[in-house]
Amino acid sequence: MLNFTRNNPYQNDCINFQLNSLDLLQPIRHWLDRIEITSPKIAHFLCRVIPVQCPFERDIYLFGQKVAHIPPLCKLNPFYEQVSSLRFRALCYLADECGEDVRCYC
Repeated sequence: MLNFTRNNPYQNDCINFQLNSLDLLQPIRHWLDRIEITSPKIAHFLCRVIPVQCPFERDIYLFGQKVAHIPPLCKLNPFYEQVSSLRFRALCYLADECGEDVRCYC
């Protein structure tokens, strides 16, 4: 919650404006959360495309010694939770509704 105060030199009172924190990405998050998996083909596609773990995390070795570690950057993605949840729903659809073995996606 942000509070802005504007003082008018011609009036003695202050006008307070309260703005709720604006989340411009919320409609996209909500849309991703509402996606329903209804086809095995789509579920397989989502499981192949969305990685199990962050593909950017790396250990850098020089002459056999670890010299640096690049941390997972997926948490910086504003849709990380929604995309992970979408992959999980696709896996659950394949396992529960289709009775398929999903170990190949883990």
